[in-house]
Amino acid sequence: MIKFEDVSKSYDGKTNVVDSLDFEIEEGEFLVLIGPSGCGKTTTLKMINRLIPLTTGTIRIHDKKISDYAIHELRWQIGYVLQQIALFPHMTIEENISIVPELKQWKKDRIHDRVTELLDMAGLDPETYRKRMPSELSGGQQQRVGVVRALAADPDIVLMDEPFSALDPISRSKLQEDLLHLQRTIKKTIVFVTHDIQEALKLGDRICIMKDGKIEQLGTPEEILTTPSSPFVQEFIGPQGPQPFVIRAHMKPILTSKDLNIPKISIEAGWSVVLDALLVADLVAVESDNQIVGTLSRKTLLTFLAKHEKERTATA
Repeated sequence: MIKFEDVSKSYDGKTNVVDSLDFEIEEGEFLVLIGPSGCGKTTTLKMINRLIPLTTGTIRIHDKKISDYAIHELRWQIGYVLQQIALFPHMTIEENISIVPELKQWKKDRIHDRVTELLDMAGLDPETYRKRMPSELSGGQQQRVGVVRALAADPDIVLMDEPFSALDPISRSKLQEDLLHLQRTIKKTIVFVTHDIQEALKLGDRICIMKDGKIEQLGTPEEILTTPSSPFVQEFIGPQGPQPFVIRAHMKPILTSKDLNIPKISIEAGWSVVLDALLVADLVAVESDNQIVGTLSRKTLLTFLAKHEKERTATA
């Protein structure tokens, strides 16, 4: 879907802020870029839609070099969500969402229906919010509009640059859940930048940890947690013990229809709930927004506990 081939970026011709990146993002994947400030994660994101030009190397989308796309053609298939919500203050919510469909010359009825669909998707009643101005919405509501606006013209790819970092913890957690639910519905390819490891573990199918413009580790949340590739990664993710056990990082896909009829726990369940559930069942279903999204096994839990007990003993 998106392929980086020996991609580097230098602003001064001397130092590479992104250095020789080689990796691929699969269609429908939620990839999180994370690392300390200045590691190159936002530059990496912005090179995908040519907001920042590459210095060397190649990025391909659908096996085509991004430099071979007309710039408007490239950006019309890529939605973009910023930390700064950037809704146009003088335009209604409907007008904000309609910008790209109008540029693509969609018919008015189609745009109207798309705005209705997206506001419903964002949990905002279309008839209530369609004609409101951005100043009439809370920060969390504005960010919801920013997310669905990026989806308005049904792009293949959505880039998100720390979109929730300016929100309060409650709004941020709710929008993370909304985004997970949305992704299960629309199955877009999402590249998401954050500096928060817990957010990365919660959202990402895979996590790319960067340092000094290079990839330190690229893997699933479980791989990052259980087999950090370097002391830097270990320090970056911080001490991980039973209390911060992240269900999403350890759950497996639904394999058969029988998995839907086993005991259920919430994807946000705490440690004690996980323990209680797996004491009485070998396998439980993981539920989010009343949908089964995966399974969690007693064997996985015991493996997690055994690893951390060995680490605790080794450092005692």
